[in-house]
Amino acid sequence: MKQDADILIVGGGLNGPALALALAQGGFRVTLVDARPAGARADDGFDGRAYALALASVRALTAIGVWPGLAEQAQPILGIRASQGHPGKGAFPLFLGFDHTEIEEGPMGQMIEDRYLYSAFLEAMRTAPGITLRHGVSVIAQETQGNRAQVTLDTGEVLTARLLVGCDGRDSPTAQRAGIKRWGWDYGQTALVCAIAHELPHEGIAHQFFMPSGPLAILPLPGNRCSIVWSEQTAAARTIAALDDTGFLEVLRPRFGSFLGEIALEGRRFAYPLKLTVAENFIAPRLALLGDAAHGVHPIAGQGLNLGLRDMAALAEVLTLAARRGEDIASPLVLERYQEWRRFDTVRMALGMDAVNRLFSNDNPALELVRGLGLGAVNALPGLRRFFIREAAGLNAAQPRLMQGLPV
Repeated sequence: MKQDADILIVGGGLNGPALALALAQGGFRVTLVDARPAGARADDGFDGRAYALALASVRALTAIGVWPGLAEQAQPILGIRASQGHPGKGAFPLFLGFDHTEIEEGPMGQMIEDRYLYSAFLEAMRTAPGITLRHGVSVIAQETQGNRAQVTLDTGEVLTARLLVGCDGRDSPTAQRAGIKRWGWDYGQTALVCAIAHELPHEGIAHQFFMPSGPLAILPLPGNRCSIVWSEQTAAARTIAALDDTGFLEVLRPRFGSFLGEIALEGRRFAYPLKLTVAENFIAPRLALLGDAAHGVHPIAGQGLNLGLRDMAALAEVLTLAARRGEDIASPLVLERYQEWRRFDTVRMALGMDAVNRLFSNDNPALELVRGLGLGAVNALPGLRRFFIREAAGLNAAQPRLMQGLPV
């Protein structure tokens, strides 16, 4: 029976479009279904949201043809500084500092605004052969029949494909309809996300300030601007989020400090409850999960989108190579290759970020000393520091070809 597509992707955020482009390069016919209207995010002005893309992720976006048009809007991450302290008292003297010159590959990553990244994906999909976009429609039912996956849209239309891929977020309806359960826990923290303009240049340095109530990430954007990801205890975060912009800045300033001079809000503010959530299985009959649909981690190292792009690159490689060998791309044997490749790295990263958050998000004096000594010790050991720099750049894990900047 003829299918509408080889692969049907549900979810048009960022991972879904990246996968669609990678699969189209492999010769697949792809349909992407996005519940939002076309260009909903691309047409907006700056709203404060931005992403830290590891070097390996930038290579992947280059390989699928998206990055060249984004480079001018990006801010290279030239260094990272991690320290601990208390609001209003500043950072402790012992800290961990990374410099991109300690590796040969260049900047550890790039900061890019959501609106630019999404627009680039949308434009690339509209012109790529083999991709059909369905915007403003939702999947309300799905099933597997023989050699095909089938979904029903809220319009009553039925679409079929050889494989269904869920890229529809942490509460993935695609995973729920497939009966895939999740494990994890609530952090009791909420991320307050915004952007600020500041007086002094940031020099391309990303800062991670660990406070007892949660970490504060200050990530450089083009110009004298930074993206803020501020994790606070949920009750306090609700109170802070309810403040007007003036009140919000009054609470932020003693945490942010004065190292960049005067600060002002730019764009909107967002609040996201934080929890660890990992799907028990990344696959089911004729189904694969990718990105947040498969895993959600603490934003402490900004690895959420980077993990999703690793999923994308691995799945595209597995499916493309299977098709070249004449295999059924949605057979259990093929899909298991994807799960084996990605599950260990995902759980390793998720539990690693969980451990760091638990270690630093408390006011235990003994742990405070241990943490300070640990940061200082790593900073004093060039070999260990280089390992962590490569980890931040996404260069330590077993990399799919796209993450190396190579075609599949």
